[in-house]
Amino acid sequence: MTPAVKTLEKAGRPFSTLSYEHDPRSPAYGEEAAEALGLDPAAVFKTLLASIDGQRLVVAIVPVSRKLDLKTLAKAAKGRKAAMAEAEAAERATGYVVGGISPLGQKKRLATFIDDSCHDHSQIHVSGGRRGLEITLAPNDLIALTDAQVVALAR
Repeated sequence: MTPAVKTLEKAGRPFSTLSYEHDPRSPAYGEEAAEALGLDPAAVFKTLLASIDGQRLVVAIVPVSRKLDLKTLAKAAKGRKAAMAEAEAAERATGYVVGGISPLGQKKRLATFIDDSCHDHSQIHVSGGRRGLEITLAPNDLIALTDAQVVALAR
C-alpha cells in the first residue's frame, strides 16, 4: 500500500479507498477520478504544490471543480507571491508522482492549506498516493493529520 494509506492506518482514522483505471491520456487527474468514480467534483480535492516567494514549498488542497487562488495562498502562507511548483520539485518533496500526489504520507512535512469548502461535505476524496487510487475520509481527519490551515483558497 501507499504511504498515504499507511499514515491513515497508523493513525487509526476511518477511511476507505476507491480505485479506477487511470487513462494516461487524461489531461486532468482530479476530474478524471471524479468522473470515473461517479463522485461529486466539489467533494474530490486535488493536492497541489506551490512555491512561496521562490523559496519554500507549500501544499494546497482544493476541489477539482475549482482553481487555486495563488494570491490568497501567498497571503495565507505569509508570503508575497505564490507560483505553482515545478513537477520535479513537487515529486522530490512528496515522494509521489504528479497526478498521484496525496496530502498524506509525504516525504517532507510541508505547510498545508485546505479550501474551506471541505466543510461542506461529511466525506471528501483525495489522492491515495498513486494515479487511480482515491481515499475517502472526513475533512477534519485530513485537517488533523496534515495540520492544515483552513482558508478560502478556491475560486
